[in-house]
Amino acid sequence: MPQPLKYNKKFDELNEEEKKLLEINKKSIADFVEQSSSISDVNYATRNAHAKAYAVADGTFIIDKDIPEEFFLFFNSEKFDLTIRLSNANLKINTSKKDIPAYGFAVKVKDENGGLIANFPLVNFPLFPTNSVSHFLKLFTAVNRFYIKKWSSFFSLVAQAVKMIPYFFTLSFFKNILKLLGKRNDFILSFDYHSVGAYRLGEHMIKIKLVPKSVNKKFGRKLKMKEALKNYFQDNNYTADVLIQFCYDLKDQPINRLNVEWKNSPYIKIGEVFIDKGGLLDPLDCTNELLSFNPFESKPFFQPVGKIQKLRDEAYKVSVQTRRKINKLLHG
Repeated sequence: MPQPLKYNKKFDELNEEEKKLLEINKKSIADFVEQSSSISDVNYATRNAHAKAYAVADGTFIIDKDIPEEFFLFFNSEKFDLTIRLSNANLKINTSKKDIPAYGFAVKVKDENGGLIANFPLVNFPLFPTNSVSHFLKLFTAVNRFYIKKWSSFFSLVAQAVKMIPYFFTLSFFKNILKLLGKRNDFILSFDYHSVGAYRLGEHMIKIKLVPKSVNKKFGRKLKMKEALKNYFQDNNYTADVLIQFCYDLKDQPINRLNVEWKNSPYIKIGEVFIDKGGLLDPLDCTNELLSFNPFESKPFFQPVGKIQKLRDEAYKVSVQTRRKINKLLHG
């Protein structure tokens, strides 16, 4: 097996145009969060992505006994405590029974003292719709402005959305769209979850995949998702394998081409995520809305890698700072 490629900060560097667009985008994020309570008709400020939380749970990350010796440096305990947030990707909290099947499985990994080791916001669709930082920033800004200004910014949103279409024409993207459509009615815990971008594992770079064990995909189909999850954890535990892929060759495992899957990099199991039945936290607890899963708050050897990932750092900071400021004022 070849040696994995080493991380280089050049993978993360934005050019001057991208930096300017990021500043414009940050302003649109702050504006969105400030008005998010009226946008979603709730009594608190929401996130400007994955606004709708279905559940927050305590979990455990159990390290596989047979992991390669070089992993011991990063996983130096038999198990780690987790906080897990299950969500929908929509910017607006939808009160209807049916949500689009775009789900989040955000994981906070903690040490024995409750200190943060890493945040990993995983999603059930493994690819990202663009490789262009500029196009993405313009689209994200247009989406935020559309929610705030409604129809006066509609044509700007359409113009940016059209520019994204060419990025959908990859075999990986078509395959995963068809797969998602086939699973659109499936239970949230039956999906695989992915780190769309890459992360560091020490001086190397990896992608992460979570694969559930023995979850009935038809569970709770007639229930709203929050109710389905509540019912599931009254009688069932949840277990999922944690798998990683290494980046060996940028041609087969590109860091900044997020609309294609990595190939020729075998999955390595490093452990299991476990949520005990009864592990759901109080859905009415306000502290759940103050939780942040910013992956850039992780230890240096678990940090995100890549230009699109780099955008998350500033976006998360603006979103969480604005959200916490408003929510603390609202709830004292």
